[in-house]
Amino acid sequence: MEIEMEFFPRKVNSRGQLKALRRDGKVPCVFYSKGSENEVGYVNKDAVDTVLRELEFGFLPTTVFLLKDKAGKTRKAIIKDIQYHVTTYNVLHVDFLELVTERLVDIKVPVQCLGTIECVGVKAGGFLRQVKQHIEVRCLPRYIPSHFEVDVRDLDVRQVKRVSDITIPAHVTPRIKSSDVVVTVVK
Repeated sequence: MEIEMEFFPRKVNSRGQLKALRRDGKVPCVFYSKGSENEVGYVNKDAVDTVLRELEFGFLPTTVFLLKDKAGKTRKAIIKDIQYHVTTYNVLHVDFLELVTERLVDIKVPVQCLGTIECVGVKAGGFLRQVKQHIEVRCLPRYIPSHFEVDVRDLDVRQVKRVSDITIPAHVTPRIKSSDVVVTVVK
């Protein structure tokens, strides 16, 4: 999924100036690009809030942002880190990581369980426990999967589904062991 967002450059600011930016409805951010200097800037708070509100839970790491600046230059990036206010949960700061066409990127891909209602183990009184919410993979930006699916319909009590049970494309390399448990049904 790709989402367009405007990126406005700014000078390195003091703490007071950053607070003023936030009061004006802007979110300070840093654009990281390997091999070049980091750029500081800001994005509109309303745009960030809209993306976070409409995005399905867990899909933020695989969401690609098309950051446009005033000159019309568009760059692809993913969110590397996001900081929230402790009590209000407002977005305070965002770090973007540039996606370069031929450079491998490590990314956490969400795992979705299919057939949870029809799960044999759940019907027998068990509880479905998803051990891994995300699987970290390495791939080129054009191959970033939106998510992985694991079918749990036939899973009985004390049975597990592992990373090896998930269909992972050939050009995507998991960064964890294939024997790691993804989901299980416990009593």
